[in-house]
Amino acid sequence: MSETQVAAKPLPVVAFLKIPESGDPYLEGYKCENCGQVFLESHPSCAACRKRDTLKAYRLSNKGKLYNFTVVHRNFPGVEVPFISAIVDIDGGGTLKGNLVDIVPSPEALKFDMPVDVVFRDAGRKDREGNSYLAYFFTPAKA
Repeated sequence: MSETQVAAKPLPVVAFLKIPESGDPYLEGYKCENCGQVFLESHPSCAACRKRDTLKAYRLSNKGKLYNFTVVHRNFPGVEVPFISAIVDIDGGGTLKGNLVDIVPSPEALKFDMPVDVVFRDAGRKDREGNSYLAYFFTPAKA
């Protein structure tokens, strides 16, 4: 790579995925300072306790538990199947939907409440300008 070519940092696939200039990527939510409820988007008031101006930026944990899942066998052309679409309760608050990877896509391999880790990987797609995207995924937690 020449000095004039600088590798562009990847773009986040969702607004709540933060990619700092230095350090590791992370997911950011908003936590109510009054009741402790966690949300992915900021609002003028908390949806749980209705207090105004109490939501503050909050770094979500990279750990959670599998709440629910679906093994997807049919999808858009070009998307490899089967894959696991999962809903995960994040430790410390928040719930996310994403793909569970690095595990056999079979109901027998999965257990409700199994611990998972949040990992960040290339999304496998590029935009028209050639920019890559960074996405979050879930993997079975390391023992």
